[in-house]
Amino acid sequence: MAKENGESSDGSWKKDVDDIKNIFDFKEVLGTGAFSEVVMAREKATGKMVAIKCIPKKALKGKETSIENEIAVLRKIKHENIVALEDIYESSNHLYLIMQLVSGGELFDRIVEKGFYTEMDASRLIRQVLDAVNYLHSMGIVHRDLKPENLLYFSPHDDSKIMISDFGLSKMEGTGGVMATACGTPGYVAPEVLAQKPYSKAVDCWSIGVIAYILLCGYPPFYDENDSKLFEQILKADYEFDAPYWDDISDSAKDFISCLMEKDPEKRFTCDQALEHPWIAGDTALCKNIHESVSRQMRKNFAKSKWRQAFNATAVIRHMRRLQLGTSFGSSIQSAKPAPGPQSRAPAKSQSVDCAPLSLKDCPSIAPLPSVVKVHNQDSDLPVSLEEPQVVAEPTRPRPSTVTVIHTGTK
Repeated sequence: MAKENGESSDGSWKKDVDDIKNIFDFKEVLGTGAFSEVVMAREKATGKMVAIKCIPKKALKGKETSIENEIAVLRKIKHENIVALEDIYESSNHLYLIMQLVSGGELFDRIVEKGFYTEMDASRLIRQVLDAVNYLHSMGIVHRDLKPENLLYFSPHDDSKIMISDFGLSKMEGTGGVMATACGTPGYVAPEVLAQKPYSKAVDCWSIGVIAYILLCGYPPFYDENDSKLFEQILKADYEFDAPYWDDISDSAKDFISCLMEKDPEKRFTCDQALEHPWIAGDTALCKNIHESVSRQMRKNFAKSKWRQAFNATAVIRHMRRLQLGTSFGSSIQSAKPAPGPQSRAPAKSQSVDCAPLSLKDCPSIAPLPSVVKVHNQDSDLPVSLEEPQVVAEPTRPRPSTVTVIHTGTK
């Protein structure tokens, strides 16, 4: 008889289980990734809601190193702004990662739903990301795939903290020499990665700069339908603070972004340095409402679609209402009124590399709700949005083609 409440028989960190459904009630599919399926589940003993990443061992052939790397990374991490790995179970056919369930939805969706949004709001968001990434770096961990889709809100509350997720491409320094594998997401990846040069934790700082840029204008600093041209822009650090989109943004914010989006990784700000910048630590972030212009651009450039969203918060909220949870967490979610976000997700340049789709037909059978459509998302192993869009999205729009250059970010 397998041990279901302790370590496996070989003494490893994985707990043996004959049938995971003896421990958890599977509720609904939240999404699928490259070689896993994520479901929402309730732990029978405690009633606690969790997200379970179900990984068929059959699908792991040739990918064992990748998933072992993700688990090794996740097991080391304990931070309030990082989605936690709570437990690991193993059956004869599957590996199950029991993950912390977050229900607040995606970063951009929440910004679009707001009626008021300022530089100060963006500064507070970036500070949380910097705190979390600084923690990772202190642990010798490089995320390597930081992007808005991997930033989720913990709860629907207005003052909810932000959470970093998806460690499928993360790397622990010192576990394989100098990092040189070209991986990450086009549009957010640092120049040295594209140049196939050895790189370090500075790649994460570049990505945070790109995210900060988007948070203040609503469109990406680099964009081109042609990958070669896109990569050329990134390699040259060829970005601008375009008028009129940046007219109301402070010089301090532009300086902060320029310090992170520095072409030379040796000159680029570290997380420690970025946390001490006046835009983060001081009072230079403006309180002027920039919601109208930023949300308009976000809707056009990062419109949500059922193939590309990273988290189906609506499904979680709906299910928790149905369960009528008596906990304070359940009550807070019941009182939240989810608002529709933009209706399609990021430009086509948001697909992570370094992973390949594999069959998931051996995953445990789960009956999703009738209103939920199961889709395949190659972007990540995170939960994906499965709800049908209600309206037709505006066409994806590249950066403005006619602009007045206010400040160049070229280094």
